[in-house]
Amino acid sequence: MPDPHSCTSRETSPLLPGVVGFYFAARLCLTFLLFQSDPKVGAYIHFSLHGILLVGVAFYSFGPGSNSIAQLTQASSLRWVLAFLAVGLSSLAWSVTVSEAVAFAYWCELASEVLMILLLLRIGDVETMAAAIMKGYIAGAILIAMVEWLSPTMYDLRPGDDDFFSPNAIGFTCALAVFMIQLMNRTGILWRIIAGFLAVSLLRSLSKTTIAAFVVSQGILLLLDRSRTWKFKSALVLAAGAVFWVFSGLLWNYYEVYTHLGNESETLSGRLGIWLFVLQRSVESPWIGHGFHSFRNVIPPFGSFEAWHAHNELLQQFYAYGAVGVVLLIGVYSSLLRHARKASSQALRTQLTALLMFIFIRGLADTENFDLSLPLWLVSLLSCALAAGQAATLSVAKASTRGSAPLHPLTTSGIGEYAP
Repeated sequence: MPDPHSCTSRETSPLLPGVVGFYFAARLCLTFLLFQSDPKVGAYIHFSLHGILLVGVAFYSFGPGSNSIAQLTQASSLRWVLAFLAVGLSSLAWSVTVSEAVAFAYWCELASEVLMILLLLRIGDVETMAAAIMKGYIAGAILIAMVEWLSPTMYDLRPGDDDFFSPNAIGFTCALAVFMIQLMNRTGILWRIIAGFLAVSLLRSLSKTTIAAFVVSQGILLLLDRSRTWKFKSALVLAAGAVFWVFSGLLWNYYEVYTHLGNESETLSGRLGIWLFVLQRSVESPWIGHGFHSFRNVIPPFGSFEAWHAHNELLQQFYAYGAVGVVLLIGVYSSLLRHARKASSQALRTQLTALLMFIFIRGLADTENFDLSLPLWLVSLLSCALAAGQAATLSVAKASTRGSAPLHPLTTSGIGEYAP
């Protein structure tokens, strides 16, 4: 583990990692803001920006680095991520897709996100780079929240657009950014304001599953967090209750629209119908699934509602990759959980457990088209950062047994945050 106090200027003030994190969040509003009249142009611009960023990261990381790719891939979660990508690429051989070229392009986008993370982490202190990427993502989430508040309201009172700026994606981006603030152990007044703004923006998105998952996971985090006083916890609960009270009128009106005027396929009974239909099609190929980018080519619209995925993460992976996909899904999350349980800080262990609880609950009724609910790039980032922290703790222990202390005996208290 390289000494974080002896890093170069590009490590102490890493701009490009922040740009990468910002892009991962902010790209959500690109087509919505600029290319609604011609979504194809928006898609071309999106892939072009992605390619330019990848080339920039490749040049930025060129030369000797503090970590090798072989060292980074020792993290078990990362190996599961690479296995997931390999299966996705292989599945193009049997995927039920209209265009193999388009499917391959989407797979390349997914794989290049992981590659960018590895290249950035290779060149400097892992936790410093991870913190910079997370800060960039938080900045991008702030932009998404601002666009959300300024966007027109749809017929069901939700902001955004179902095709180009989904309320579910808005809410998830805001929630993920709040978790990143907590993982970095940022507790200053500015960070608290940002976290509060993002949490309120999540509530405004009216993304039901994400809100429920966020409330439950944050409640668990609040109960288990020993670093906060009961006075602080009580104040936080009262503040959250006040926010819900302010939004109670909107929430009630949305409930009325949802139960009386909403699309039947978006209700719980409608979701059950979607799950049953997807399961019936999934068992047609139970071992290797229907392949990457095949969902919309096999699953027909449900009335006026066209599902982009199975609205259940386990079922989505079973549909796409069969039993292999289920094994990969369990492998990724269980290995990340094992990394989390070995974290040197109790607070960090609790935060990561809360994050995985959030992903699990959200995955019961929502997921992503091609990615996991917890993005592969973020799984890679967290697993490498946790592995680096564990290696640092191990080096401290070894030095202690030899009767000497390392130059900087640090214990990780958060991603990119150190305490003696």
